[in-house]
Amino acid sequence: MPKMKTHSGAKKRFKVTAGGHVKYTQAGKRHGMIKRTTKFIRQARGTAVLFETDGENIKRYFLPNSF
Repeated sequence: MPKMKTHSGAKKRFKVTAGGHVKYTQAGKRHGMIKRTTKFIRQARGTAVLFETDGENIKRYFLPNSF
C-alpha cells in the first residue's frame, strides 16, 4: 500500500506542538482593517490552538507524518 502524502495546504497552515496539539494562525487580518474593531484586531493576534477533535482530524487526514 502506498504511503499517504502530507496535504500541501495544511503543511503551510498548521503546526503540531510537542504535546500533540495543532496550532494555527488567526484569520481575518489580511486586509480591511479599518472596518474591524480594535478589540478584534487585538484578539486575532498571534496563534491559537485548534479544538481537540478538529486537531485529531487535521493530524489524521492532512498531516499523517506528524504523529
